[in-house]
Amino acid sequence: MRKTILLLVLTLCTLSIQAQDKVKLSYYLPQNLTYNTNIPTPASIIGHEVGEWHITHDKLIMYMKALAKASDRIVIEERGKTYEGRPLLLLKITSPKNHNNLENIRIKHIEATNNATLDVTNSPIVVYQGFSIHGNEASGSNAALAAAYYFAAAEGNEIERVLNNTIILFDPSLNPDGLQRFAYWANTNKSKNINPDPNDREYTEVWPRGRTNHYWFDMNRDWLPVQLPESQSRIQTFHKWLPNVLTDHHEMGSNSTFFFQPGIQSRTHPLTPKMNQELTKEIATYHAKAFDKIGSIYYSEESFDDFYYGKGSTFPDINGSIGILFEQGSSRGHAQETNNGILTFPFTIRNQFTAALSTIEAANSMRVKILKFQQKFYKNSRDAFEKNALVFGDEKDAAKTYHLAEVLKRHNIKIHELKSDFTSGSKKFKKGYSYVIPMNQKNSRLVKAMFDVRKEFKDSLFYDVSAWTFNHAFGVDFAENVPQSKMGKKVEKLEFKRGSLDVKSKVGYLMSWNEYYAPKALNAILTKGLRAKVALKNFKNNGMAYDYGTIFIPAQNQSLNAKELYEFLARVSEESHLQISGVSTGLNQGIDLGSNNFAAIKKQKVAMLVGDGIYGNDAGEIWHLFDQRFDMHITKLDMNYFNRIDISKYSTLIVPNSYSMSKSTTNKLKNWVREGGTLIGYRNSINWFINNDLLKAKLKKVKRDSINNVTFENRRNSSGAQVIGGAIFKASLDRSHPINFGYKNDELALFRNTTVFMQPDKRSYNNPIQYTNNPLLSGYISKSNLAQLKSSVPFKVQRLGRGKVIGFTDNTNFRGFWYGTNKLLMNAIFFSKMM
Repeated sequence: MRKTILLLVLTLCTLSIQAQDKVKLSYYLPQNLTYNTNIPTPASIIGHEVGEWHITHDKLIMYMKALAKASDRIVIEERGKTYEGRPLLLLKITSPKNHNNLENIRIKHIEATNNATLDVTNSPIVVYQGFSIHGNEASGSNAALAAAYYFAAAEGNEIERVLNNTIILFDPSLNPDGLQRFAYWANTNKSKNINPDPNDREYTEVWPRGRTNHYWFDMNRDWLPVQLPESQSRIQTFHKWLPNVLTDHHEMGSNSTFFFQPGIQSRTHPLTPKMNQELTKEIATYHAKAFDKIGSIYYSEESFDDFYYGKGSTFPDINGSIGILFEQGSSRGHAQETNNGILTFPFTIRNQFTAALSTIEAANSMRVKILKFQQKFYKNSRDAFEKNALVFGDEKDAAKTYHLAEVLKRHNIKIHELKSDFTSGSKKFKKGYSYVIPMNQKNSRLVKAMFDVRKEFKDSLFYDVSAWTFNHAFGVDFAENVPQSKMGKKVEKLEFKRGSLDVKSKVGYLMSWNEYYAPKALNAILTKGLRAKVALKNFKNNGMAYDYGTIFIPAQNQSLNAKELYEFLARVSEESHLQISGVSTGLNQGIDLGSNNFAAIKKQKVAMLVGDGIYGNDAGEIWHLFDQRFDMHITKLDMNYFNRIDISKYSTLIVPNSYSMSKSTTNKLKNWVREGGTLIGYRNSINWFINNDLLKAKLKKVKRDSINNVTFENRRNSSGAQVIGGAIFKASLDRSHPINFGYKNDELALFRNTTVFMQPDKRSYNNPIQYTNNPLLSGYISKSNLAQLKSSVPFKVQRLGRGKVIGFTDNTNFRGFWYGTNKLLMNAIFFSKMM
């Protein structure tokens, strides 16, 4: 009898899955409406029902274009392309009447943020709806099919009223490359008889999975740094329109239900107005009502937070908008067994669709209230204007300074040139190498958020990082409360400082290593087959001072003749945005150009381990640095075949953040290093290095703060408070050590999100980077972790046979915007033999 009942249950579940697999469009749509039959349904264009298969990006675009062609409610804008060349589309959805006056509506909307006296009671509200910024959280983009159809085809007075009062900026796929990657996986592993067993291959993607973009970046951390093309297009739209509400549709673990914000309000960033959270909570009542109507369970205010302004649901909060996060329990395929029963893909899509519509309902019902909130946000910003300014720059690195200015310009932040050189304390700001940010401007709150320094917190738990201070991230000098009299002309169009080569030389050429793109230039020189050397000491040539790490390119014994060498170096200087100087003499103050203190540099052939066991984000950041910034080859060696290939041709091998490797991999790497290779490991890979005698170092024991008086209910919170989720710390530098070549200051800001604490060596010269006794610059760290961090070292290099092993406890390439420490990796690659 039991077996019969069990068989019946399984049969019903299977039938239920098959029924869900063949759901019609009506499953998602409100049933009390009629729909325009002239508007194509998704199935008529893409060849399958919504939720039957995972939508591929090409089909998603095909349908959106078909809708725009058929409907006078939709206009499509192509804003750019991804790294893989996929279009970044935006649908502007509103009534035909509004479309005829859309630019004037936008202008009036922006004017209202500049003038609190303008009447907004009859103005449309602007809502930005974004789907699936994590490509493998695909129910969002699949719901976009049904939502776009609804907005185009629904008929009746209510939808016409809504569209007359709303401008919808509809972004059907925030991450086209990741969505395509995941759809391929889910669809190629789908069975005719859908198997909900979580162990089935369909539900476990291969590395690096579809969450990320082409370079394996988590794009939902890039709203503030704006380093990726997808983000740049999106942020340009945001500032052009200043939407009142922005929604960000995600997925979470399969055993979860559905989440909508406000989330944990005690973890909201202090710069976010209280009214923002109150309005978010009021909007949540509309979500609750909509979900109750269809019988879907949900939760709110129990997890997630609005602290880091680089997320899609938090970035709007510092820009006078309301950001809302949706998280749907993921089927991670087409149907999966969960603690809540079998979770089907169509069910997850329907929940996302429901949230999209409840957002529009809330925005319309609260339209005037939300519009006035935005007006008040910017009025309060104006009322709090400070008549001073911020200054940032690096007198020896124009490119790094440029890239920070570039981020500010992308956020519509006004910047000015520096009128003339000046000194603030020990920091020298040089015209042409510095910029001024006036604080009496519209986006002053955003400026404060970007340069925020915070060491005290109401809560000790963070969903993401607790610090991101941009002057530290870019490694530039910075001064506050600077008089605006220091400002030169306003920067309308930001331009790179032009690189150049001054004169032809019979002796050779000198290139400072301080500029950000010096590694790009050196790689080009070595790839050309030219000889180059690096200065191990400071010197002066013809009265000009040159720092540690200066590159010398001799004129003699090169593969190019004098004219060819000059012309080639001129191109290199221009492409790398730096100055190369021809010299008339080899006689210097200090070391001469023929000294043995100029060490020969060899062309490097670099590889990196990727695949299972390696953190994809960390690996992607390194790949992106090489490929996009420095135009350097880096060979990605997958762990699946690493032990079967010959690695003897590589000079350097990088191990991104990882926890362990097989014994055969370890032995192979050991032998390779002993033969002269340089092995570079990051973060938790240091534990593996130490445990396998690749690196001799002592780690400080991780201690926990006292956990007395912690209830059972709060035990996880107590444990979470011991994590370094992401904070910024100060280290002292020995600039004579090759790892620090190119740095002009004796201190450096490092980003850290590990609890790997290395003890310093007894010999001080073996500690070229060392955390100070008062290291915290910004962010949260527990007292016990801070005590362990003090005077520890984030870098170690040791000889193993004829090779070198280098360890970094911290990520020098964090999220692509930590420009200030990128050079540490380049130094480890080019100069390891001198260490």
